[in-house]
Amino acid sequence: MFEKTHFMKTQDLLHRGMNASVTRRKVLSDNIANVDVPHFKRSEVVFESMIARALESEKIEKEKAVPTKISSEKHFEFFKPLDYTEVQPKTNIDYLTTVRADGNNVDIEKEMVDSTQNQMTYMLLVERLNQNNRLMLQMMRPSS
Repeated sequence: MFEKTHFMKTQDLLHRGMNASVTRRKVLSDNIANVDVPHFKRSEVVFESMIARALESEKIEKEKAVPTKISSEKHFEFFKPLDYTEVQPKTNIDYLTTVRADGNNVDIEKEMVDSTQNQMTYMLLVERLNQNNRLMLQMMRPSS
């Protein structure tokens, strides 16, 4: 009944954001744990920009100025929107920077700030998800 609604898309995006935050927490914890390991290279998680790009591509598809017509299965589309449901958090290793002489590039202050920001983002996503669930329960409750 609600599968294709804007509400369910929002719920799905909130769940995906929470999963990305959990992944980011693991990566940040790994970076912090290896702050004193020589030649360790920090990692980071990329997710939000990829989701934004996928959602933007959906808008472009809807507003497409030149519609394409595929007359043969050998033809390919000029523009194919990205599917946000296929976007997964991606972990990248930073090989290009070096903070210390031993080759380690973990800046503990940056990692701690990122960790705090990630925790706050996760808490915000949980709160928004709870608000949406409360709203759904109110809507499903029979009126008296």
